[in-house]
Amino acid sequence: MADKDIALMAHFLRRAGFGASRDEIEARVAQGYDSVVQEYLSPGDGAGVEEDLLFRAYPSYLNVAAVETPQTDIVYRMINNKYQLQEKMALFWHMIFCAGDNKVDNARTTAMQYDTFREKGMGNFRDLLLWLSTDPCMLYYLDNIESHKVAVNENYGRELLELFSLGVGMDGKANYGEDDVKACARAFTGWNLAPTIPVFPNGRSPFEFRFDPADHDDSDKTFLGETGDWNGEDIVNIICKQPAAARYVSRKLYDFFVADELPVPSWTLSEPRDPEAIKILEKAYFDSGYEIGAMLKALFTSDFFKSEAVHFAKVKSPADVVIGTVRLVKEHTEPKPGLFFVAMEPKYMGLDLLNPPTVEGWHTGPEWINSGSLIDRINFASGMLGNTELPGVMSLIQRLMAQGETMNADQLVDGCLDLVGPMTVADETRNELVTHVSEGGELRHGSDAERADFTRRAGETFQMIATTSEFQFG
Repeated sequence: MADKDIALMAHFLRRAGFGASRDEIEARVAQGYDSVVQEYLSPGDGAGVEEDLLFRAYPSYLNVAAVETPQTDIVYRMINNKYQLQEKMALFWHMIFCAGDNKVDNARTTAMQYDTFREKGMGNFRDLLLWLSTDPCMLYYLDNIESHKVAVNENYGRELLELFSLGVGMDGKANYGEDDVKACARAFTGWNLAPTIPVFPNGRSPFEFRFDPADHDDSDKTFLGETGDWNGEDIVNIICKQPAAARYVSRKLYDFFVADELPVPSWTLSEPRDPEAIKILEKAYFDSGYEIGAMLKALFTSDFFKSEAVHFAKVKSPADVVIGTVRLVKEHTEPKPGLFFVAMEPKYMGLDLLNPPTVEGWHTGPEWINSGSLIDRINFASGMLGNTELPGVMSLIQRLMAQGETMNADQLVDGCLDLVGPMTVADETRNELVTHVSEGGELRHGSDAERADFTRRAGETFQMIATTSEFQFG
């Protein structure tokens, strides 16, 4: 197989999912790039994991109480869901439509929101916004339950425009004004929650949406230049036909799947990193009637996505570090003890799933890394890749041994870099790796003792690669 084909497929599997073992990468190359893209864009109707085994091992997942339970469930599905793009899109929307259990205090409701991101993530943007506006988790988190006909709360209306659909501005101009925020908020009065069931004795029940027509402001409103007795659905319809909505979704998709962009508040005055790419995605948005799947197809089949210039052009999120490493070493491929501790790792690195720090979400790109999170990222990845008893690591070492009866330091380092990525490192870094391996002399695997030494030194090399700055990009 051509090296470029391997590199492109590895790039796709990192971005459209959470990476893959070398065995899967090569199998996907044999399948063909366009076929793999189409498969990822067409998930089946099932769960993508064997839920009977999952729930038998973890019965609490069916009766969510503490937020750590759905966090662990999400991580298991990220590792094992054969519909990888579903999981990536669930995370994508969770990082945009931010609502946290730290305020909602109802883990079942919060988990249901994330499950819906998984279900609807590749669907229609209009349908997604309309559902979000009835989502009990969001209505509670952004105080729409406190918004009434005679006392409007603007929180959800403001964030819907600023952070969820349009952004403050583009091309040096504002996308909306304060009067639009007020009209938007008035349109969503009466979108509320049904009375809740008492907590005792059975714990919290999921919140449920209820529209109260008596509490809805049905007077005329002027929103983005259009006047009528708009309700929330009308507002969503007007939003979705704005050029700013197309720009918003396009830049968000580019930032998440292609290369790190500036945060939304900077967009008023900042050009997209790749304006031509954004135009392609905007066209797909309007041509398809706001279908996210069509935009993803345009993205994954584009030259700008395939370009080697954007390979490893994104700082890995904590989810990419943890899940990508676990999938590479083929750990937790079925329910087993220890999953909880793996599921908490993204939190230690700055991504507390179901608990965004604010409605703005997480600051991504280079801001994922600080002195504390970097130590956690390195320790987790190096610990996994250096564990030569894990099936994925054993498979990589067997591939190295298959390259010949003997191997010098240069060959081992280059082979490890290829199998972990394929990735490249700075010359200085590579030289340090080669120098370290060279101290042990030539590698052989003819006898049991030689195989043990080969395994140890290969594991050390994988471990050292995981500590490089290049490993933090994906």
